[in-house]
Amino acid sequence: MVEYVVQLPLKRPPIHPGELVREEVLPALGLSVSAAARRLGISRQQLHRVLACTHPITTEMALRIGKLAGNGPGLWLRMQQAYDLWHAEQRLQDELAKIEPAPSMTSEEA
Repeated sequence: MVEYVVQLPLKRPPIHPGELVREEVLPALGLSVSAAARRLGISRQQLHRVLACTHPITTEMALRIGKLAGNGPGLWLRMQQAYDLWHAEQRLQDELAKIEPAPSMTSEEA
């Protein structure tokens, strides 16, 4: 699986990593949700919530999916972080606009 660098800021939301698992990973591995859940050591319901994009990819889930897919947990955690960050920025946009950045420190102050 090739990893791509995302240029920020995104005008559209990043995809939930569960969507990628559902649309690309499971079909490529020829696994049903039930078979994948068994191999991951989790309940079918737990996996279904991730695939339905209603629950995040946790650190533990990233370890499991990364092992199953053979690409490690980092990709899944970064995708979840990008997804969460984008949605938080949208939710907090008005509040963030009111925050004035602190003046940057010069090398003499450090």
